[in-house]
Amino acid sequence: MNVENILKELNFKAIRSSGAGGQHVNKTSSKIELTFDLENSNSLSEDEKTLLKTKLSSKLTNENVLILFCEETRSQHRNKDLAIKRFLGLIEANLIRPKRRKKTKPSKGAIKKRLETKQRTSVKKALRKRPKIE
Repeated sequence: MNVENILKELNFKAIRSSGAGGQHVNKTSSKIELTFDLENSNSLSEDEKTLLKTKLSSKLTNENVLILFCEETRSQHRNKDLAIKRFLGLIEANLIRPKRRKKTKPSKGAIKKRLETKQRTSVKKALRKRPKIE
């Protein structure tokens, strides 16, 4: 993953932020919308694209475009930096492949202990029953 090339493929759009803020909120566009076209990205390999499509399927649009919003601060530049950090963190976290599980067998001692406890509980429950009169 080449971070510089990915950053060149990002598209930003400034929107008016919602919520309280007085008269200033009606004049400035401080909310940032970050879009990244996963399908047409040249900086990601095909394996990375398929991995991200599966892991980020709930966050992608039908055209495989990732959209992030940031409106935490009043500054457009700080919101842009925060959106980039979030985006890179999201991509890096989802490119990690999970380790394959190694199959293990229980030890002979563990098997023996399990069978002994089963035997003890079955005897305990058998002693609770009424004796048969023949």
